Amino acid sequence: MAKKPKKQQSAGTPATVALTAAGAPFTVHQYAHDPAHPSYGDEAAEAMGVSPDRVFKTLVAEVDGELTVAVVPVAGSLDLKALAAAVGGKKAAMADPVAAERTTGYVRGGISPLGQRKKLRTVLDDSASAHSTICVSAGRRGLEVELAPDDLAKLTEAVLAPVGRA
Repeated sequence: MAKKPKKQQSAGTPATVALTAAGAPFTVHQYAHDPAHPSYGDEAAEAMGVSPDRVFKTLVAEVDGELTVAVVPVAGSLDLKALAAAVGGKKAAMADPVAAERTTGYVRGGISPLGQRKKLRTVLDDSASAHSTICVSAGRRGLEVELAPDDLAKLTEAVLAPVGRA
């Protein structure tokens, strides 16, 4: 008996559903994720042929005991002290990956700032404003959405602050 071909996975994720529902313009970029690649963000930039300063990673940190999302360029890292200051906190540390996955509803490497199971307060690195569009995870490894930083900030109710460092 012949095997049935696998159905192609659609791009519909909670992130793209949220963008569609909000009427925000966006473009989906899909690529074959390589589990052996050492960096999800660098892999996305390379696969899409986009400058790493326009591809932003979604990191979940804990600020004074509260999970908080930081969206920073993949080319740099997160400044935890700056993140804490941006939300009026005192101390920040990276969140436990299991807690981040459980709270957002996404897997590590595919956490999107959009369409999270529980909406977390969000800080978008202010360098995003230098670009007409940026790319963020669409909620699955190998899937990105490109949208205007203003739309991302509005939909996530993000604070813009200098939380990334080169």
